[in-house]
Amino acid sequence: MRIFLTGLLTVIATLLDITPARAASETLHYVITYKWGLINKEAGDATLTMQTSGTESRLTLTARTHPWADKVFAVRDTLLSIADSHTLQPLRYVKSAHEGGRFSRDEIIFSRKGNHVEGEARRLRVGKKGERSENSLRLKAEGATFDMLSVFYYLRRLDYAALGKGMAETVNIFSGKQTERLTIRCEGKTRLKLRDGTHREAWHIRFRFTGGGGRKSSDDIDAWISTDPRHIPLQLIGNLPIGQVRVYLN
Repeated sequence: MRIFLTGLLTVIATLLDITPARAASETLHYVITYKWGLINKEAGDATLTMQTSGTESRLTLTARTHPWADKVFAVRDTLLSIADSHTLQPLRYVKSAHEGGRFSRDEIIFSRKGNHVEGEARRLRVGKKGERSENSLRLKAEGATFDMLSVFYYLRRLDYAALGKGMAETVNIFSGKQTERLTIRCEGKTRLKLRDGTHREAWHIRFRFTGGGGRKSSDDIDAWISTDPRHIPLQLIGNLPIGQVRVYLN
């Protein structure tokens, strides 16, 4: 389900007619599909909201699977990020997840001193039979550092035309249990066939997550975003052990 959620978060980072830092509020709706061979079914949906007041922005994502997918692996997740309204650097991040009969909650409090960033992470896990475990740890990084939700607002601001084909941008991610590196690689322009059968020029972007020692922590994710200044995500594909998850703006 990591691919499911990561892919979803990538696509919902959608820029409309306003830049993220200037938006006072927005509500966006998304559809997630599952594809395996001839099977191509809507598997879930999600809602993303942003509310800005003064110096802080409140970012919220809720995601849930449809009834048929619940029988395989039910998901009811909520992600919350409180971020600086100008830089979108996170101050606090909370992920509450009900997945497959289990519950987990991760909370990270961010602190910064110059280029050094630390995150105080508290983690709770409750199993199917009610077994409970808690632990805490301190995460550290140097340079631009985000959580799994606020990072995608940052991605909306990248100049992919200036970045050029084959070039990449890398930032840190505090994912809850570790510090990861997210590399955003521009694969160049392409002409993309959309879900409704129409075609549109798009930037092809590839996302790569790595953990300690540079080892991949999940499969790469491919996304296609519009080439206009809004950089609207048009399509995303992430691989599962069986099949693919594809996410579209609804």
